[in-house]
Amino acid sequence: MKPPMLEIVNLKKVYPTKNGPFTVLEEFNLRVDEGEFVAVIGHSGCGKSTALMMIAGLNDISDGDITVEGRVIQGAGPDRAVVFQSPSLFPWMTTLENVMLGVRRVYPHGTRKQQEDICKYYLNRVGLINALDKKASDLSNGMKQRVGIARAFALKPRVLLLDEPFGMLDSLTRAELQDVLLEVWNKEKITAIMVTHDVDEALYLSDRVVMMTSGPYAKVGDVLEIPFHRPRERSAVMEDPRYYDCRGHLLDFLNGHDKDKLRDNPSPSATSQITVSPQSDTNSTEMALGKI
Repeated sequence: MKPPMLEIVNLKKVYPTKNGPFTVLEEFNLRVDEGEFVAVIGHSGCGKSTALMMIAGLNDISDGDITVEGRVIQGAGPDRAVVFQSPSLFPWMTTLENVMLGVRRVYPHGTRKQQEDICKYYLNRVGLINALDKKASDLSNGMKQRVGIARAFALKPRVLLLDEPFGMLDSLTRAELQDVLLEVWNKEKITAIMVTHDVDEALYLSDRVVMMTSGPYAKVGDVLEIPFHRPRERSAVMEDPRYYDCRGHLLDFLNGHDKDKLRDNPSPSATSQITVSPQSDTNSTEMALGKI
């Protein structure tokens, strides 16, 4: 049996607080095979992004193991690339320079032209070949996320990590960039894990959807195999009668855990919703690139 590309065994994350240790994740187990696209979904605060950042090596592991191709991870590395929710670009750099920042570290022995060719190839794949010299500060949010996607693929990682990459975009731009991501991924077939709050996004993009229980002590509660063949077209997926069966399964799980959480803590502030929480991650980007 071929070993998985990524394996997470009994992962645990505990944060110290003034009231004592707070366990976000416990006994979190997941196996992802090479070339799979897995979506992770759950209520806000269940630890989805925490788990993703632990895989990226940007958040310490309290207990358990994370392995990539059988090797235990030791901090951030070029075998794992992250596309963050926020654009996470250096605003004073151009589109090309932002992608080059990572490419130079991953391909230090390549010539300048070879490095630029790699960057231009992926920027062309995401539709930005005519914006190479634009400063990141002059780009729209959608264009910035295109740069982030190009930069991640240009690193040729073994695992692509997507932390709600379209959560801050309007619905039209979001749908457009989902198709951009899917087009590039279909060609590269890099093992991918995406954290999302969007049920429809999870169904459209992934091969499996991992549903997390509500925190604390969150873990994998259920896994749904997606039946739609690749390559996919949005209209065909939406018209497939199985789509609504899958959608209903996800919503039933999420609504069930929402009620459980309200029963355990009925205060209004404890209500968990499927929403996005914008956050700044420029420091995380600097850390990740610095450790490549």
